[in-house]
Amino acid sequence: METMEQKNIEAVIAFIEDVKNQSMLEKTDQFFAAQITEAFTDRQLNVEEILAQGEKVIARIFMTALHDGHFAGNAPTGNAVKITQFREFRVIDGNIAEHCGWFDTATLLPQIQTK
Repeated sequence: METMEQKNIEAVIAFIEDVKNQSMLEKTDQFFAAQITEAFTDRQLNVEEILAQGEKVIARIFMTALHDGHFAGNAPTGNAVKITQFREFRVIDGNIAEHCGWFDTATLLPQIQTK
């Protein structure tokens, strides 16, 4: 028998893997969020780690993409990058009730800076 946490994890993974939801995952209140979606193309998401407690689910997601646009003063490099994204979800009765997220720009910037 599945626990509530297991069901909530499954709901979040299904949400993340559903292509029509991925544009929602790219939107956060973080300052650089809009620029990330414009500067990085061919984005793919992979859930690396996921934890649940009650109705709260936290996911660490790796987004791989190509740096094809200007970002934070850096010209496009064409480099493949790996961007860590952290997402927090609240799941009620198997449905995503709320979610918010953060991009780890500190590990992204060294990948796109020219030498």
